[in-house]
Amino acid sequence: MSSRGWGMLRGRPKTTSIFRSEVMSLVQLYIPSDVARFTVSQLGEMGLVEFRDLNADVSAFQRSFVSDVRRFDEIERKLRYLRLQIERSDVDVYDFLDEDFAGRSRGPRDIDEMEERINAHESRVLKLTAAYKSLQLKHLELVENKHVLEEVSSLFSEITGRQQPAVARSASIGRSGAALPGSRYDTAPLLGRTDTSSRRSIGSMDAARAGDGLDFDVEAGPSIGHDINVGFITGVISRDRISTLERVLWRSLRGNMFLNYVDIEEPIHDPKQDGPVYKSAFIVFAHGESLRDRATKIAESLGATLYHVDSSAERRQEELIDTMSRIDDLHQILENNNVARINELTSVSEQINTWFTVVRKEKATYHTLNLCNYDANRNCLIAEGWCATNDIAAVQSALHIATEDAGSNVPTVLQELRTTKEPPTFIRTNRFTDGFQSIVDAYGVPKAGEVNPGLFTCITFPFLFALMFGDLGHGFLMTLCAGLLCFYERKLVWMAKDESMRMFYSGRYIVLLMGIFSMYTGFLYNDIFSRAMGFFASGWVWPTDTGGEGVTVEATKLAHTYAIGIDPAWHHANNSLLFTNSYKMKMSIVLGVIHMTLGICLQVPNALHFKKRINIIHVFVPQIIFLFSIFGYLVFTILFKWSTDWYARDASGALTHISPPSLLNMLIYMFLSPGNVSESERMFRGQAALQTFLLLMALVCVPWMLLVKPLILRREHRKIISEGYGRISTHVRVSAEDDVMGGAVVLTEQEEMEEDDFDFADIMINQSIHTIEFCLNSISNTASYLRLWALSLAHAQLSEVLWTMIFLPTLKMSGATQPVAIMCGFSVWFGLTFCILIGMEGLSAFLHALRLHWVEFNNKFYDGTGVKFEPFSFKAILDEAEE
Repeated sequence: MSSRGWGMLRGRPKTTSIFRSEVMSLVQLYIPSDVARFTVSQLGEMGLVEFRDLNADVSAFQRSFVSDVRRFDEIERKLRYLRLQIERSDVDVYDFLDEDFAGRSRGPRDIDEMEERINAHESRVLKLTAAYKSLQLKHLELVENKHVLEEVSSLFSEITGRQQPAVARSASIGRSGAALPGSRYDTAPLLGRTDTSSRRSIGSMDAARAGDGLDFDVEAGPSIGHDINVGFITGVISRDRISTLERVLWRSLRGNMFLNYVDIEEPIHDPKQDGPVYKSAFIVFAHGESLRDRATKIAESLGATLYHVDSSAERRQEELIDTMSRIDDLHQILENNNVARINELTSVSEQINTWFTVVRKEKATYHTLNLCNYDANRNCLIAEGWCATNDIAAVQSALHIATEDAGSNVPTVLQELRTTKEPPTFIRTNRFTDGFQSIVDAYGVPKAGEVNPGLFTCITFPFLFALMFGDLGHGFLMTLCAGLLCFYERKLVWMAKDESMRMFYSGRYIVLLMGIFSMYTGFLYNDIFSRAMGFFASGWVWPTDTGGEGVTVEATKLAHTYAIGIDPAWHHANNSLLFTNSYKMKMSIVLGVIHMTLGICLQVPNALHFKKRINIIHVFVPQIIFLFSIFGYLVFTILFKWSTDWYARDASGALTHISPPSLLNMLIYMFLSPGNVSESERMFRGQAALQTFLLLMALVCVPWMLLVKPLILRREHRKIISEGYGRISTHVRVSAEDDVMGGAVVLTEQEEMEEDDFDFADIMINQSIHTIEFCLNSISNTASYLRLWALSLAHAQLSEVLWTMIFLPTLKMSGATQPVAIMCGFSVWFGLTFCILIGMEGLSAFLHALRLHWVEFNNKFYDGTGVKFEPFSFKAILDEAEE
């Protein structure tokens, strides 16, 4: 037997509207174990239910399906490894998704087959990759050995070809191994040849030969096949470490060594490094075995790779030929291995997107199953969650489909629960309203049943933006850009995945409306790139004789007025800034008071919905009276001043009115000198009495807001206590064995039905804060709307500066260079217009409009303390994984 949900409990109609959040129901599911995975998977495809965690007191490692979660974690790790290998091998990934496999409910056999295929692919890729790395290392050794053999053979050939008799050379060398002054060897190169930038030596070869008694065989001449019987070590080292090796060897061996190296011109591909590495081949001669061992350890510690080179020239030649042959063979093996590896990764790339999708769905399914309670006696899972009341029929249909997919005869049963828990907030949006709702959610998610500001933001936000950005030309460019984004939104969906472009793509409809409204306000302001438009006949006419440059002339007022918007004649007047300042400043006050009044009035539907009529009489009424007594009166005087002809004359030609009064002074003296209005500030008869009455009404509203509601709440509480009603105890609902569920155990549901203890002091303090905040904010918030005037003025003046300083001078030029100057001037002007006026100024106006909605509008009626409805949805999970 099902019980009514949250919405039905309160008697709310089950309507879908952006005005309020959806009516939500707390549902309980009794899922047989053999259809549990199919059921949760089907609900994940539809994304309609937000599951509650019924195992909050159980750790993640003690839940029923933790082993299944680990299984898919391991499969996902293997897929990430395969995708990494695909990216490193520059294999194209097919943008293909097998909907037949990924979009349906999969049985255990399908999952096992998929896992076997993934394991087989991973095993083969691991073997091929390991073999490829091993072959690369072997190839690296052979290449380095080849360079060492070539350079050492060349070095020995030069040494033997230049070798002089030991006695003659010893005579010119001192004890330190340096050439004696005046000898014929003091300017000769150490190895008897010209040094180059790629071959350098350090130490004395003759000192090494004399100290160790090295015997050079020079009988056969300078051929490369000659033998040299010397002690040495050879190897390769990174080019940036060769200087370190020189210094360390020289100091460690105290100069009893000879080092020669040559830079290997072509880079060597080291698999241990990210890219090609430049290395140098070196040879070190040293005195004795102990010094050579020390040199060996030093070279290895600096990352050098040492290779054995035979002292026999013939053997070195044979070894070089053999090494080059092995390099050719190994290169062919590497190519074959790489081809096999690429083919394997290509076959993986065709299915990896489908496998990733399936694995993420299955893992999310088991994570959700871990939120359920398991009844071992009846072999079923018990789940609870929130869903929209309108979607219960769709949820039941999904349960029926899951039962058929599992091939079971035992259906899943859905039951609505009676609850007083605060439901999550679910507001249905579409592509158009989603961006505006995101603006509201950034401030705070609406509470369930609360009036949603997103409905009004769809119009008020672009309108307030347009008041600050009013220009027909700039609005057209903004509309054009946003229109292209909206028209090609399917082709530009990639922008939603890019972090820097996501904001523009998701807000494309916001920008579109902002551009359209800016065109409308630009038409009213009569502004197009800071120029005036003459669509209708002007209400002013300029004299034909201007009197020359520097002479001030006055326009003559005609009998008619400009049809719509500001007359274009004001754009050419010296006092146009004074006129537009006054107009836009007063307009900002009028629209600001209307906007705040709308926010206060929205308290009424909130109070009716939550059945708190006390908020209508003792919160809404005094607030609206307070606002209208001061700022509503200010709006009235603005409209009265606009509608009065202050320069009208009677039949005798005398002025019928005094000069226009200053509304700012009038408002100030309304508080400083109540009941008194000077003759110069008087606008109509009885103004002083009216101001006194309005001021008294505002003063009465302050204690009304402060005291009445807390006192009424205390009286009602005392009445309840006096009648013997106390706290309602915790309600526990347990199923019985004869339930219609066939004896299925229902979870113990504890509903905190009682309300918090009544504390008059807390209520009084809270009401005092709200009263003070409203009274002070009424003044500050009204003044805050003056930003509409300030930013509109700044935008118009900056547009005027760009036109007159950059583009207009090119139009006044003459001569052959004028076309080129116009093209350059237009390019600079258009670029600055787009970057500064549309980009920077548009962002500034956007932020100010956002502030007006968050602070000046929302705080009048909006709590924003709700929790967003986040249903279990595969689409949301996959989108998050892609990001």
